[in-house]
Parts: sequence; structure tokens; C-alpha cells
Amino acid sequence: MLNTLFFPLLFSMGAGTYAYLRFPDRRPRALLVMTLFQLLGAYGHFTQPVTPLFLLLGLHATVVFFLLVHHLQTPALAPEPQTPPR
Repeated sequence: MLNTLFFPLLFSMGAGTYAYLRFPDRRPRALLVMTLFQLLGAYGHFTQPVTPLFLLLGLHATVVFFLLVHHLQTPALAPEPQTPPR
């Protein structure tokens, strides 16, 4: 199961972090996709529990956790005031 989930979880960490940092408007969707990859890995660990997969899932969960905490602590940008036409 580790061979099956290694590259998808690695891709999720890399691409999810890139999308999170590069596109602030897409942060919720990036976090949702990373969480879904985490659930997929958890199911893989449930069906075939091995230590290296557990360690990879722990690393993935740590990345998702810190990005989620950062997203929750970042204040929302206020919209710019519109000037009335003259």
C-alpha cells in the first residue's frame, strides 16, 4: 500500500503547498483536496497498516495542520472602497 500511496501523498504535499502559497483565493479548495488525500491515505493505512505509510501520513497531516492553522489565523482582506462616479 505504501508503493501505491507514496507519490499521490507526496504530490499532495508539494502541489497543495504551492497552490496554497501562490493562489490565496484558492486556499480553501487546496486545503480540502489535501484533506481528502489524507483520508485516502488513512483508508490505505486501515486496509494494510505498515509503519512507513503511517510516518508518511503523519508528515502529510503535519503539513495540512500547519497550513490550516495559518489559513485560520490570516485575516480576510477588506474590499477596497469604491469611489462614486463623478
